[in-house]
Amino acid sequence: MKLSQLTAYLESLAPLAYQEEYDNSGLIVGKPDQDINQALISLDCTEAVVDEAIATGCQLVISHHPIVFRGLKKFNGKTYVERVVEKAIRHNIALYAIHTNLDNISQGVNAKIAETLGLKNCHILAPKHNLLKKLVTYVPVSHAEEVRNALFNAGAGNIGNYSECSFNAEGTGTFKGNDQTNPYVGEPGKRHLEDEIRIETIYPATIESKILMALVLAHPYEEVAYDLYALTNQNQQVGSGMIGELDEPMDEESFLFHVKDKMRTQVIRHTAFTGRQVKKVAVCGGAGGFLLKQAIAAGADIFITADYKYHEFFDAEGQLVIADVGHFESEQFTQQLLYEIIKKKFTTFALRLTEVNTNPVKYFI
Repeated sequence: MKLSQLTAYLESLAPLAYQEEYDNSGLIVGKPDQDINQALISLDCTEAVVDEAIATGCQLVISHHPIVFRGLKKFNGKTYVERVVEKAIRHNIALYAIHTNLDNISQGVNAKIAETLGLKNCHILAPKHNLLKKLVTYVPVSHAEEVRNALFNAGAGNIGNYSECSFNAEGTGTFKGNDQTNPYVGEPGKRHLEDEIRIETIYPATIESKILMALVLAHPYEEVAYDLYALTNQNQQVGSGMIGELDEPMDEESFLFHVKDKMRTQVIRHTAFTGRQVKKVAVCGGAGGFLLKQAIAAGADIFITADYKYHEFFDAEGQLVIADVGHFESEQFTQQLLYEIIKKKFTTFALRLTEVNTNPVKYFI
């Protein structure tokens, strides 16, 4: 298939607009119309991973971490980033990254961590703002249901675990077309009064063009009246980190043994135990220290993340246990997550999980 078919699907689940400002997710090397028949999935895109793609006949490497974070000014092969990009271009291998946009969706990286640890009743720890918009439109009563259905099918009206959400109010619309019009109801040159339904519904800003297309195609009027409003509401389905609960409380030491086993980590750096049972667990793949306040406010007993600095451990202040399991270790299951996501949609497309251990951190035990 075309590379664009795969990337469009991934971005429908984890839109690029959901990535953090510092990030560089998306197609880094390659052309959207490139033909692909096999892809290699990895957490990091290293030179060894590109070599593996070459050896196995993969035309695409899908990594969680982007190989390029900042602009490259030279291609002299002096750094591993330059060498990876050069080799990929030379062998016509596309490089695609799906990083913080995959972190920030409700079924993304943190959901996979929560699943691995057996957490239940999970929700996003720090939902994002300013991602939703509201559409208001006016439809003749005869077509209100048709327009509502079109909007819902296009992705509007989802609030948390509820779908097809809208507000509807009856009223009277007036209009008068000039002699260039061919109105659905009424006559040109005469004011017309029509019983209409005011329909209000929300939608993710990332799919606005799709929503408006659906509205125009389903609406009977020549000129469709609508208003768009930017909302500052939290989007409960998009944001950083996740918090959930264990089926049964565990003591802190037993839970860390559980984490060590399930997260396949050799070492866990942690703050002093509080002496309380662990029931609520907050998680964030990668460097999640910025979410400590949210984890405490949500009542977490332990916060599992990575990349904590020495002085940052003091910030726990006995309110919960901070457990640093390692960056690679916290995100390693992202590879399996991507495999499952793609296979669910493209059942016959060839996918490989890398056999390269890209973890740059080694432990001397």
